[in-house]
Amino acid sequence: MPAVTPTFAEFRRLASLGNVVPVYTTIVADLLSPVSAFLKLAPQIDGRSATRPYHFLLESVEGGEHLGRYTFFGVDPFQVVSCRGNRITTLRGGRRTEECGQIFDYLRQTGAQYHPVHVPSRSGEALPPFSAGAVGYLAYEVVRQLERLPPRVEPDVDLDDAVFMYFANLVAFDHVQHRLFLIVNVVTEEGSESLRAKYDAALRELGRLERALARPLRLPRFRPPRGPLRCRSNMTRARYQAVVERGQEYIRAGDVFQVVLSQRLKVPVRVPPFQVYRALRVVNPSPYMYYLRLGKATVLGSSPEMLVKVAGRQVEYRPIAGTRPRGRTEEEDRRLEQELKSSEKERAEHVMLVDLGRNDVGRVSDFSTVRPQALMFVERYSHVMHLVSQITGQLRSGADGYSALAACFPAGTLTGAPKVRAMEIIDELEPTRRGIYGGSVLYLDFSGNLNSCIVIRTVVVKDQLAYLQAGAGIVADSVPALEYEESMSKARALLKAFEMAEKGL
Repeated sequence: MPAVTPTFAEFRRLASLGNVVPVYTTIVADLLSPVSAFLKLAPQIDGRSATRPYHFLLESVEGGEHLGRYTFFGVDPFQVVSCRGNRITTLRGGRRTEECGQIFDYLRQTGAQYHPVHVPSRSGEALPPFSAGAVGYLAYEVVRQLERLPPRVEPDVDLDDAVFMYFANLVAFDHVQHRLFLIVNVVTEEGSESLRAKYDAALRELGRLERALARPLRLPRFRPPRGPLRCRSNMTRARYQAVVERGQEYIRAGDVFQVVLSQRLKVPVRVPPFQVYRALRVVNPSPYMYYLRLGKATVLGSSPEMLVKVAGRQVEYRPIAGTRPRGRTEEEDRRLEQELKSSEKERAEHVMLVDLGRNDVGRVSDFSTVRPQALMFVERYSHVMHLVSQITGQLRSGADGYSALAACFPAGTLTGAPKVRAMEIIDELEPTRRGIYGGSVLYLDFSGNLNSCIVIRTVVVKDQLAYLQAGAGIVADSVPALEYEESMSKARALLKAFEMAEKGL
């Protein structure tokens, strides 16, 4: 095994400074890809096997065009937390417990139990920004724990409002140095073993991970399905356009400036869900790409949009609003960029959402520190370009990452503005609960840092059915037929991934 950091002498000293000590090594990864390494650790990617019922893969293409530095993945969490309404369930060591509470408070209390220590780096090999903590999602319905909203009908998809997997062991793929970080976090206060025994157990786990990654890759086999892909929406074209018109009535009455209205599509799953994820990462590479196996459900997606990021005391928020397709030539691409930047409608909508973001960040920050670092710049992705802004602030005394997450949830770009009234209108006009759509996929580390995205361009797989949702931002001068086409255009990127996966990669 390559050199391990820290040595036992260093480990013993660090154990006196906190109760979570990372023990790690690195291996050269020039013959591995993130996907192949992940499949070696979680080989049962067929949507049915219970061999590895909980695992995750997080990837990133920054700005839609440049590979992010790190990919993170993990299997076998030591704890899984889920909630439905205010009922929170914890699964740990085969034991299930239940209690009532708010999920944001519960996550804060759970994170407060762990005090990670900083391990001095060797030869410039500092640990990646995420080395232990929780990975999961918050469904849109969690907003009912934050705001008073009318009661909704029972959900049509049996899905938890939130699920978080807690990992002590992680693997991080460093794309710059072409190395894999194998990380085992030792919780020094748990169990009766001596520090020496805990350290030796961490070494054995590192060895197990290294051996698993050295094994040949065995890809899952499946028989390509016959017949065309069939999908069904929860709204006909006429129904969606009528919903848009009703939303515009509320806008003209002065209730809201904008409301985001969506439709849900249902697709039979005829290939392993991970095949769909592999296709989606090719079709629509994005800053936030994720594959989460959550027991009986799977969430996979490729989102371009951050919800909120907290690093230390800094809060970052990046609203995206305004879209044009990519040009077929460089000249056409530049023309479309200029058209996007000069569109009064797109700029007005974007400024409204920037103001909403500044307000959300200001709820948990020293208000004098809240400022736009960049306004309305164009960011390019594989098929589209967007208007993007960046807002930052410094957390005020008494606020933390969990309160920042609650303040910004859900994103105004998926509700409209003012946010609460827009959500009331969404409840009235959309025929089914949104579920995870418009919520967030995120990681939380044990130091209180987090990185979260908005759940769009995402698929939920449950009971051999896939659910995907897409919408459009409705304003006073929206054309209902065009808004329907916009929502379907967003959904087609996901449907294209299904078609590609079914044909074979």
